[in-house]
Amino acid sequence: MNKSVHVEEIPYFPDSCELFERIRDLPRAAFLDSSAPQGSSGRYDILTAQPWNTDVPDLRPGAGERETQQFFNDLQVFQNEHYGGIQPVSSDIPFCGGLLGYLGYDVGKGLHDIPRAASSPRFPAVQLCAYDWCVVQDHLLQRATLVFQSRVGAQERRDIKDRLTQPARSSAARFELHSRFTSSVSPQQYETAFERIQRYIQDGDCYQVNLTRCFSAQYSGDTWVAYRALRKLAAAPFSAYLSLAEGATLLCLSPERFISLHGHRVETSPIKGTRPRHADPQQDELARHELRASLKDRAENLMIVDLLRNDLGRSCVPGSIHVDRLFDIQSFPTVHHLVSTISGEIHGGRDAWDLLRDSFPGGSITGAPKRRAMEVIEELETHERDIYCGSVVYVSADGRMDSNIAIRSLFCDQGVMRCWGGGGIVADSDCQQEYQESYDKISKFLTALEASLNG
Repeated sequence: MNKSVHVEEIPYFPDSCELFERIRDLPRAAFLDSSAPQGSSGRYDILTAQPWNTDVPDLRPGAGERETQQFFNDLQVFQNEHYGGIQPVSSDIPFCGGLLGYLGYDVGKGLHDIPRAASSPRFPAVQLCAYDWCVVQDHLLQRATLVFQSRVGAQERRDIKDRLTQPARSSAARFELHSRFTSSVSPQQYETAFERIQRYIQDGDCYQVNLTRCFSAQYSGDTWVAYRALRKLAAAPFSAYLSLAEGATLLCLSPERFISLHGHRVETSPIKGTRPRHADPQQDELARHELRASLKDRAENLMIVDLLRNDLGRSCVPGSIHVDRLFDIQSFPTVHHLVSTISGEIHGGRDAWDLLRDSFPGGSITGAPKRRAMEVIEELETHERDIYCGSVVYVSADGRMDSNIAIRSLFCDQGVMRCWGGGGIVADSDCQQEYQESYDKISKFLTALEASLNG
């Protein structure tokens, strides 16, 4: 079978939203959004739709360790059968078709054999589709590239190109919230869980546990309208808008990379340590300084760096793993974060699926040690995480991969919008501060959406 890739340039758009609006009504439209026009560090946006195959290997609810390991093996087989032998098109094209979607937090429960609570989530732990065409917007080179796998016929190419080069149909779509967001966890419930974690830490059971809350509200209308509003407010370099099965959507404005693979280079950039932004420049700079100087936040960050070095060590060449940057301050529209970057060289014979399997879920949203922290999370959290703390991911036909930690995410399904916030609990954490931080990370999202109640 011919596995060549066809590439052609189309007009570039500074704002990829304008381009995505021309294809977002197509089945399973997906937009991986670096939000570069809003001033973040992103370079590439990836836009695609109409997967040729949605029958990608899947994972049944409640799958255990052996079955979940086999799931990743099945993905490798699928990738090799359908895309094996495709060479990189260009270093400037990160995705040329391939698998794209999400891995939910429950995949990690399977990998680490975490006993499940009795409830079963309504939505699947995995949604990956196989795409054979995409648009890559390169904001550094200000270039848009339309990429087709050889499976795409000449007429379909013309139809897609016509869509992309014609103005989007005008839309009067609206989004409306029908109630304020309410938390699934009361202050008293949070305090009880916090104290239990403190006892586990004091007993030497674990060092850090990420404790989260879920907020939900009723809505109607078009969630793309909500995404565009939130994007203006809180642009982030690992954002995504995914159209999912059964009319559900994911709105993700994540600032955090999970793992990337480009050639032999592996990179991960965990976030641990957060302060809210302030309108007053002096107060905002004080928050940055406080975060940089915080021994607690640096200790939390270092724990996760050590955990991720160990995770990458399963798939990388011994001695190749380095901490490139430790305790960087990165500022986003709503928060300052403490970010470190770790890199390594992947073993020959290993691929993106090995990397994901050996490191999932990200340590920054579990705690340390990972498996014990996940057991504590399962014991104490009363809500499902679903996509939250999982990963939006692509594995390109040529083997290149990138993924995020699906934080700052809103999952919209059957008229209910859910959003989660959390943080790492360590020995010297303060309960009230942690409870407030779990709201601060997403408060501007929630208040912006609640403004529609008054409009």
